[in-house]
Amino acid sequence: MKRYNRNYERTSSTGGNFLQSPPRRHREASLLVTEIFYSLQGESRTIGYPTVFVRLTGCPLRCTYCDTRYAFYGGHWMSLNEILTVVQTYRPHFVTVTGGEPLMQASCRELITRLCDAGYRVSLETSGALHITAIDQRASIVMDIKSPSSGEMEKNRYENLVRLSIKDQVKFVLQNRRDYEWAKAKLRKFHIPERCEVLFLPVCDDLHDVVDSKPGIAAPETLTPRTLASWILADRLPVRMQIQLHKYLWGDAPGR
Repeated sequence: MKRYNRNYERTSSTGGNFLQSPPRRHREASLLVTEIFYSLQGESRTIGYPTVFVRLTGCPLRCTYCDTRYAFYGGHWMSLNEILTVVQTYRPHFVTVTGGEPLMQASCRELITRLCDAGYRVSLETSGALHITAIDQRASIVMDIKSPSSGEMEKNRYENLVRLSIKDQVKFVLQNRRDYEWAKAKLRKFHIPERCEVLFLPVCDDLHDVVDSKPGIAAPETLTPRTLASWILADRLPVRMQIQLHKYLWGDAPGR
């Protein structure tokens, strides 16, 4: 595993991000990288597969349940060639470009194309708050739609949905019944299951305890996997429910 120095103490009252300019030697096709690591994919269509993750620095959102706040600031400038060299050392089949919000950085799209050219199966994890235009069609997109409890619902760009296809996925992270009913309404309004696969995931701060607990043990505000499963079955929703495998295995440890 290889990680890079990070410094994420700076904050912004507006939830913005301060990406400094790259050093002169990296002015062409470079990215600010928080970490590159090898682990099991914890969610989405390739859950469970060994994957190299390229986590880029910076995010315009401040979701209440965010588990990667350390990627807001700091990072290490790397050229695309340097990133590809590190990825190659793991000899992966799958590569995921994630954040933060990777599309904040102009060279992200070029990185995705370079990874696809190298023969990797590439996925992009994006918040859905930025336009997803001009992304290499060989890559799959996993796009969030932010629910009310995220605190960032107003940042959703629903126009992105028309750019998704059957190889892509839309992800709803849900904290309570209000989020669930809201997500159901969005499925109907935008006909999302007809465009691509839909994921429903519960927000779980301590997933290991929640999964192992008996009914009624979890805190009242916690949407347990068991409860979410019962709602999906009762409503016969055309969605795939998932829990975050990496949280069950390693908690919120960075580089996992």
